[in-house]
Amino acid sequence: MPVNPDLTERAFAPTAPYLVGREKVREFARAVLATSPLHHDPAAAQAAGYADVVAPPTFPIVIAEATLQQLLAEPDAGIDFSRVVHGDQRFSYTRPIVAGDELTATLRVTSIKTLGGNSMVASESTMVDADGEHVVTSVSTLVVRGDDS
Repeated sequence: MPVNPDLTERAFAPTAPYLVGREKVREFARAVLATSPLHHDPAAAQAAGYADVVAPPTFPIVIAEATLQQLLAEPDAGIDFSRVVHGDQRFSYTRPIVAGDELTATLRVTSIKTLGGNSMVASESTMVDADGEHVVTSVSTLVVRGDDS
């Protein structure tokens, strides 16, 4: 079943706010081998001008994942998760994420293309802070593999 092309430009409801915790930042930093003291030590982060520890650049995937779950759960999407491969991921920042931020994300499907029987689903998850100010946009491409036959 092909991906529904009518998903293009569809926007989903904002996610529940995600409170960025200091320990979550530290755990993520350890998982991705980010060793900068800015990710682990509040005093180092504050000395550098931040309110608290700074999340590594790929941390927003934690929040974007909730928006991608909305897309995958969409009844008319035609996306079989067992056939999904992550094709691309990029982040565009206005400012770094720091512990204490409360972020809300909104997903918009930007394009759906068919290539060699596979569907390429591109989307943007725009994340704003509690004041509604843009923090980061996560751009993702999912490849939905076509039938093997």
